[in-house]
Amino acid sequence: MVNKVILIGNLGRDPEVRYLEGNVAVARFSVATNENYKDKKGEWQTATEWHDVVAWRSLAERAEKQLKKGSQVFVEGKLTHRKYQDKEGNDRYVTEVVANSFRVLDRRDSRPGGQDDDFHPEDTANDTSATSGSSGEQQADDDLPF
Repeated sequence: MVNKVILIGNLGRDPEVRYLEGNVAVARFSVATNENYKDKKGEWQTATEWHDVVAWRSLAERAEKQLKKGSQVFVEGKLTHRKYQDKEGNDRYVTEVVANSFRVLDRRDSRPGGQDDDFHPEDTANDTSATSGSSGEQQADDDLPF
């Protein structure tokens, strides 16, 4: 069985990071994805879906440093559902993507400070497409394996 989610979209807000007991970091952010289609009149329409994403521990800390509202991002994780009770005792249900990796897809020169932070070996440990040839040089972001 497989529970895998891949999103490519834009951040709707800066990540909100909290620290839980034991100094465990958790980041929450939203990602917007767009789908284009033709309506009955033959005119192009865009449908936007919003996805709530949660990242834990070092990935949460990285999200806080690297992700900014409007950034284009690749997120990989799993879909989760949980139930909780609000202050009035009503049952509430939440669907979230729990991220196990992400990659900023913006061009380096369009990010704040032009920082070069899109390559992280922990995200590509099992991905041989992240390097090319014998020199181990990083490929361009448009060579992602999807």
